[in-house]
Order: sequence, then C-alpha cells, then structure tokens
Amino acid sequence: MAHAPEYRIAIAIWPGNVIQLKGAANRHSFMKFKLSLLLFAFWASGIALAQDRSESSKILTLERDWNSAYKGGDVSRMNTLLADDFIITIEDGRTFSKSGYIALNGNSTVHVDVSEMSDLKVRAHGNTAVVTGAYHEKGTAQGKSYEYQDRFTDVWTKIAGQWQLLASQYSIPAKEQR
Repeated sequence: MAHAPEYRIAIAIWPGNVIQLKGAANRHSFMKFKLSLLLFAFWASGIALAQDRSESSKILTLERDWNSAYKGGDVSRMNTLLADDFIITIEDGRTFSKSGYIALNGNSTVHVDVSEMSDLKVRAHGNTAVVTGAYHEKGTAQGKSYEYQDRFTDVWTKIAGQWQLLASQYSIPAKEQR
C-alpha cells in the first residue's frame, strides 16, 4: 500500500510568531487546510479593519478636540495636541511653528464665533493618519469681521504612543471663473 506524502507548512502570523503545520498530504486533509487558511485570512482582515476604524474614530475625536481648543483659545490643550515640530499653513499663505501658532491663537484681538468642520475623511496608515475636510470660520480680528470657507488637510502621527498633529494646511477654494 502506498504511503501518502507528508507536508510541512509554516505560516507567519506576525514578526516572530510562526505556526507550523505538518500532516499527511491527502486530498481531504489538504482541502480542510485550505478552508482553514481562508477562514483565518478573513478573521485577520476583520481585526485589521476594526483596528483601522478604531484609529480613525480616535483621530476624528482629536480633530474635534483641536477645533474646540482653537475656538475657545485653550492654549494648554493645543500644546498637548500639537507635535513639537508642528507646522501650519493658514489661509493667507503664512506658516507658523507650534509656538508661533499658539501665540497667534493666544491673541486677545481675535474672537472666533463659528468654527465648523464637515466632510471629514480619515486615511490611516500605521502611525500616520491624514484628515481632509471642509472648514467654516467666522469671527472678528482686530475689530474687523472675517469669514473663511476652507478646505484643509491635517497630518497626525503617533509619537511615544500618543497621536499628535504634525502638519496642517488650510486653503480657500478658487472661485469658479465664468
């Protein structure tokens, strides 16, 4: 009677962790093995998707927190949300570092009445997340009224296990030419 050949298969689950399988190579056991691999792949992709959604949810919460801190002039909260090497480009093209931006927002001649975000989309990749959206701001600066309807891009990164805002860019959409 012929002896069924043996198979050995190693599957890397994550770095440093490998599952090794060994058994007789007959058609029935091989089909069960392929089905098990398929189920494992679906399970693993479900976990990854859930983690991405969880991180995206955290980022959206931080975006809203930053918006609230900005509107309320909460310099202390902005200081914890912004990375030390944070850079922002605002509507008029000026750029500010973390300290420059916080000083600008600590200016008592600026009063923000409306600060709203919409159309938020998060793209998370490992320790980096990019948020795009629309932004509406209305208020007074040095006694003069202003209003912006912007698009923005924010780049968040995980630093020492904490999400912080690394870069931000606001622009005013071009008006359509007729």
